[in-house]
Amino acid sequence: MQPTDLSRIDTSNLTQNIQTIRDQIASVVVGQKQAVELILTALLADGHVLLEGVPGVAKTLTARLIARLVDARFNRIQFTPDLMPSDVLGTTVFDLRTSEFAFHAGPVFADIILVDEINRAPAKTQAALFEAMEERQVTIDGTTYPMGQIYTIIATQNPVEQEGTYKLPEAQLDRFMMKITIDYPDAEEELQILSRHQTNSRITKLEHIQPVISQEQLLQMRTMLKAVLVEPTLLRYIVAIVQQTRQSKAVFLGASPRAAVAMLQASKAYALLQGRDFVTPDDIKTVTPSILQHRIMLNAEAEMQGFTPISVVQTLINKVEVPK
Repeated sequence: MQPTDLSRIDTSNLTQNIQTIRDQIASVVVGQKQAVELILTALLADGHVLLEGVPGVAKTLTARLIARLVDARFNRIQFTPDLMPSDVLGTTVFDLRTSEFAFHAGPVFADIILVDEINRAPAKTQAALFEAMEERQVTIDGTTYPMGQIYTIIATQNPVEQEGTYKLPEAQLDRFMMKITIDYPDAEEELQILSRHQTNSRITKLEHIQPVISQEQLLQMRTMLKAVLVEPTLLRYIVAIVQQTRQSKAVFLGASPRAAVAMLQASKAYALLQGRDFVTPDDIKTVTPSILQHRIMLNAEAEMQGFTPISVVQTLINKVEVPK
């Protein structure tokens, strides 16, 4: 579906920068192309990302790598059961020299934050991120501290291990634009991983990776989203998919309006990543599973029948007629 309006935007510089980022990631991480594409989509759409996968599939490495490719302040927070909110946000300390209270900022104050194993911290510590994720600010002792313009959280979690973990509340899950599953590599990719380690010469060290884009360039890319064309029929297509999540008999809790906005923004970002200034139905179908799977709750009957949120979402997408 191509737009009837022929006013176009130049995506050549963006396409070149994004391809450089893809190449740099591929030099360190084998495979995971779809996951990387979705992470870049969320970053371009100004959204937070939750990466889920079993240990050893390069979740943390991928997150650190993408953060390194943007010339921005980066912090990593390892969530643990004994982590306190003040360990994340910072605290106010009395300074004996000045006889005044001074705020010591915590690791959450950076541009791109890697929250590793987010489900290992209790609900009180997880809730410390609520304001930072939604309002891009933190309020401590009545004083509000704003975050930077490109503030982004990339969190990881292990879906298998249950001991010492805490389920993320729905309110926090809704603040993540995407939940992206990092799968096992296929046989060919795993062979390539072994070959790299065997020769050791083809392994690119993370510290050797240089930034590809600046903060200003990322902000300019985000500004370009406003010019991406979305036909009215595609807006109705997004609404129809979201409505399906609220009407399905298998779903106890449907997607929020925030999900519809995320689908719109992410599909525009994904279109830009493909070098286009207009959205197609396939763009929406590509980004929607990662946007909806963590925003719906299945009822007990659906879970007992073996359905998963991602399979239900895919079924609901297939039920909606695709615009011509």
